[in-house]
Amino acid sequence: MSLAVPGGTPRWSLFAWCVLPILSACNPTFNWRELRPEGSPLQALMPCKPESAARPVPLDGRAPVELHMHSCDAGGLTFAVAWAELDDEARVSGALTGWRRASLAAVRLDPSRGDDPTTRWNAAVPGATQAQGLMAQGSDHQGRAVQVRAVHFARGAQVFQAAVYGQGMSDEVTATFFEGLKLP
Repeated sequence: MSLAVPGGTPRWSLFAWCVLPILSACNPTFNWRELRPEGSPLQALMPCKPESAARPVPLDGRAPVELHMHSCDAGGLTFAVAWAELDDEARVSGALTGWRRASLAAVRLDPSRGDDPTTRWNAAVPGATQAQGLMAQGSDHQGRAVQVRAVHFARGAQVFQAAVYGQGMSDEVTATFFEGLKLP
């Protein structure tokens, strides 16, 4: 039996060229999985297995609320999904504004830039009654450049944030993350 195909290419070489891309796909940098945070109707896609935490946070400068967060790191980026239940729908607007400002402060930018139209992107989350995208470039705690792209959204008295932090974000990865958000 000949090990070459017409043209002189060894069969094992053709096999390697066909199989290696498939095998490399078995170990992706971004291993997307569905996340359904307990106590929330949110559905999200995360590129890695998230860790979870909860703690009281004053989102709108008033009484603290329990903030539930799920986050993980993949491909040099940090992905986070968080939510909180407010005691009154009247607090939603203030909580979303406070959260946008805190997101900017996290990358060492002036929190008042949360109201600046240049930091906004057109974000939509199916099922949300409000949604606003935030994007900016700041720095991390070591002074390195870092980008943040986030969406702050609400339905009823629940408020949410989905965010990506890091350098060199690809449009494909961020689109997969943000398009995976749903409030059924």
